[in-house]
Amino acid sequence: MVTDYADWRKAGLLARKCLKYAESLAKPGVSLLEVSEKVDQKIIDLGGFPAWPCQINANEIAAHYCAEPNDKIILKDQLFCIDVGVSINGAIGDNALSIDLSGQYYDLIKASKEALDNATKILQIGVTLGEIGETIQDTIEAYGFHPIKNLCGHGINRYVIHAAPSIPNFNNKSKVQLQKGQIIAIEPFATNGKGLIHETDKGNLFSVTGKSPVRSPSAREILNIVKKYNGLVFTTRNLLQHMPAIKVNMGLRELMQARVITCYPPLVEDQKGWISQAENTFLIEDKVEVLTHDPEED
Repeated sequence: MVTDYADWRKAGLLARKCLKYAESLAKPGVSLLEVSEKVDQKIIDLGGFPAWPCQINANEIAAHYCAEPNDKIILKDQLFCIDVGVSINGAIGDNALSIDLSGQYYDLIKASKEALDNATKILQIGVTLGEIGETIQDTIEAYGFHPIKNLCGHGINRYVIHAAPSIPNFNNKSKVQLQKGQIIAIEPFATNGKGLIHETDKGNLFSVTGKSPVRSPSAREILNIVKKYNGLVFTTRNLLQHMPAIKVNMGLRELMQARVITCYPPLVEDQKGWISQAENTFLIEDKVEVLTHDPEED
């Protein structure tokens, strides 16, 4: 359990500031790549480190879409989920919001946001995971949508983005209780589709998750570049700043085959339903604290 909260509070505050910065940039006519790069740089400028590259997930994509240097997507009439994470010495602030540039999905955004708000209201030491999931499910279904059942919130540890416990977005009947000192992220996903997601074939988000000898200079160079991530997530865009594309591709292929790195492909709704997301990070104490909160917004 966490006992020193200073890094967590700073990470949460910077994550919120950078998420709102992303929201201010996400206007029609702007490229997804430009927003992503500016948000990543903003995190660094404010004294943080990206816990993962800024993710901007459009329409039926729930998570893990990250712009490549040649990304051609222009923001125009999409529904976007923007997910921003900041690390301060491994303490992570994780938050997300949705933006509807089409003007057609107000209720879908409201469903996930209200689900997060209602879940926040019941948070306390001893509340069960099933109770949190039930609150999220009931709220989203009241709007006529479905929660995504195979995506969940999660605990957070230093340099570990997804730790126990898993926080369901539906009532899974879990009797596991929240404990004093836990850091958790709650992230309701609402969809007008089926309420299930699957992985696509190819991704560009990675983290070092294993150890094994590698032979090629390209693989070793990648591992040297990503040492500073300490197991946090990086993307090909981070590597291409230092290496040509052919070496990046060769090195990543060897590292994946050796199971030194794990790839996280984009997650897509099974029926290609559109998706909204809302997320905050919380400290579970006698008085629950929303870590991804900026007092300047009050």
